[in-house]
Amino acid sequence: MSNITQLSSGAWQISHPFLGEHEVVGSYLLEGRNELAVIDPGPGSMVESLLASIREAGYDPEDVTHILATHVHLDHAGAAGTLVRQLPGAQVYVHSKGAPHLLDTTKVVASASRIFGDRMQLLWGEIASTPKERLHVIEGGDTLNVAGRRLEVHYTPGHAVHHVIFFDAHSGELFAGDAAGVRLPGVDYVRPPTPPPDLDLEAWSNSIDLIKSLRPDVLYIGHFGAVKNIPEHFERLREKLFSWGEFVLVAMRDGKDEAEITTLLMEHTKPELLQAARDPHALERYEIATNYPMTVQGYMRYWRKNHPERL
Repeated sequence: MSNITQLSSGAWQISHPFLGEHEVVGSYLLEGRNELAVIDPGPGSMVESLLASIREAGYDPEDVTHILATHVHLDHAGAAGTLVRQLPGAQVYVHSKGAPHLLDTTKVVASASRIFGDRMQLLWGEIASTPKERLHVIEGGDTLNVAGRRLEVHYTPGHAVHHVIFFDAHSGELFAGDAAGVRLPGVDYVRPPTPPPDLDLEAWSNSIDLIKSLRPDVLYIGHFGAVKNIPEHFERLREKLFSWGEFVLVAMRDGKDEAEITTLLMEHTKPELLQAARDPHALERYEIATNYPMTVQGYMRYWRKNHPERL
């Protein structure tokens, strides 16, 4: 199976074979005016996959000029520091609130190691820091002239406090990271990725409104691929964001602990996914993209931090 698919003139979608599964974790490649840009390079464990995909598209990875991060979660930008050491011309662009996590990955590595233990290397590979001189801070409202495109940067918190999207108003293509949720190919089902520590339902709902107001023709999401039924997609995401949140809140009020709530949420929501997918393996694939334990942890932290009065 090819890891790279051309989407439009000068744009490709890269599928990483993450944990042996294709079309779950992705990156995007842009080319134009003698520049090569990678949006969301992926985890450090997929560096060789990324470089091979760039070559498969007909380009030399050493010609990469821009690495753009929608946010700094390890499945989206964990490879940044490793890549800049291998790609002499590559400069990294990230929101100001995410920049410290790329400049010095010590805290990220320590935190992830506590969560993932002996699976760290398998999942994330090397998590190297990005040298200061190779990192550029971006904010919502900025415009980047990259690979022959004029990419608008819009700040879209909710999933993460350091999340941005990149919008090419000329082509109508919008690179949405995780702000548009998870919808895997061939399955008509949208799932909210709600890991700790930054989940904010109100901010995410506002980000959804912002993205819809841009009227993009297509969303390119990290997990995974192109979405064109945009209004319906976002309303389904918003409904699940809040209904799953209310489900967790009720369980917390009932005195359930994290493990119990995780089991209850799985039992409550898995039948709908199974009905949409008609394939039990889809459960495993969605779990790779966004797992239930971290989903529950994100909601529990959100309620305790943002709305303790509702507990």
